[in-house]
Amino acid sequence: MATLAAHQPTETLPTHWTEGNPDADALAHIPGEKGWPLVGNTFRMLADPHGMARAMVEKYGKVYKNRAFGGWNVALIGADANELVLFDREKLFSSEQGWGPILDQLFPRGLMLMDFDHHRADRRALSIAFKPGPMRHYADALNRGIARQVEQWGAGEMRFYPAIKALTLDLAADSFIGIPWGPEADKINRAFVDMVQASVAPVRKPLPFTQMKKGVDGRAFLVDYFTQETHRRRAEGGGQDMFSQFATAEYDDGSLMPVDEVVDHMNFLMMAAHDTITSSATSLLWLLAKHPEWQERLRDEVDAVTGGADSQGKPRDLAYEDLGKLELTEMAFKEALRFIPPVPSMPRRALRDFEFGGYRIPAGTPVGINIHWTHHSDEYWDEPEKFDPLRFTPDKVKARHKYAWVPFGGGAHMCLGLHFAYMQVKILMAQLLPRYRVELVDGDPEWQAWPIPKPRDGLKIALKPL
Repeated sequence: MATLAAHQPTETLPTHWTEGNPDADALAHIPGEKGWPLVGNTFRMLADPHGMARAMVEKYGKVYKNRAFGGWNVALIGADANELVLFDREKLFSSEQGWGPILDQLFPRGLMLMDFDHHRADRRALSIAFKPGPMRHYADALNRGIARQVEQWGAGEMRFYPAIKALTLDLAADSFIGIPWGPEADKINRAFVDMVQASVAPVRKPLPFTQMKKGVDGRAFLVDYFTQETHRRRAEGGGQDMFSQFATAEYDDGSLMPVDEVVDHMNFLMMAAHDTITSSATSLLWLLAKHPEWQERLRDEVDAVTGGADSQGKPRDLAYEDLGKLELTEMAFKEALRFIPPVPSMPRRALRDFEFGGYRIPAGTPVGINIHWTHHSDEYWDEPEKFDPLRFTPDKVKARHKYAWVPFGGGAHMCLGLHFAYMQVKILMAQLLPRYRVELVDGDPEWQAWPIPKPRDGLKIALKPL
């Protein structure tokens, strides 16, 4: 297990991200590599982050340093490291200062970028959007939208990733925003794509014609859009959609959240729901197409829970109250999230000196955990490259390290929308599998690992009518 020794700092670090990380001399006792002049290992990480992580762990162990994206970072590897950083019982780590260098220009003040009391207050205020009443409303909207689009896909070959990405955006317009976006959808989609791609762009300044400039421009467009909408929702008294819930969210003292903070939260959560659910739904369908025996088991479960087709031969909607009954579907989704976690790694910044794995790591050090590595380590998983949803039976979950599976993070920063993700994917399976048998076209795709995983060919599939 991890050993931890925290030391009180001589001065408190600022609560916002600043320059001044430890230099090479302060980290000289930690093994690792500085990479090429100027760029370090940036391009190596972008080209093959998982391969690089495996090689570094094999060479240096579960604590190593790496220079990339303009500075040094210390990787803390494994389930014990995940628990240390995510549970953070000693409040050693800043999420704001960890994600800040990556996301400050694009998704500032998102819930994931907040620390301690500020994070707790905003999370409590925003949690109203995930109570049973609004969630039941979202379930109705998801059933309507997914059934309509899945029917329109029809039988034949298609690229699933761009199709589910477009559908997820449409669903967000309905259940998140409560309005049809129509012709603005392409602009919104392009803005989110540009912002996410800019988050790992090697050039960190918004210079003309750079990816970062596209991302910053995308953010400006969305800030203007969501600001106008926030004022409108407050004037009209809100509604059941998620945006209206956020716009009228109150702190414990009854005060409304500032408009600019509502906008930033909405921007961030739209990105998280739009891109991470797109990625995770795609990985699940890819694995079900590769393993038709599991596809059939999930199809049988859906029919048993919903009652099969209606009098017109169409699949019945999945009721909100029946979500928990899709146990095999949930296990398959969890296994897909293990295979391809939508957020492969998570950064933090140390607020105080601490020890882990026999190394003292100084205050101010950017540190990171590697979720993908832990999810594929035979230290925690038998045959980790095998697709096996039964890894997630209650007895096996109980026997495993609690932080060996962390696709939604953990501790105070556990994903606020995780139940929404489960709901959307279960409804997608309930509408898709009774209509079609899903098969791969052209074999296994190559996956882009960062910033959010996706198949490079869009995942070519064939839908065969049942």
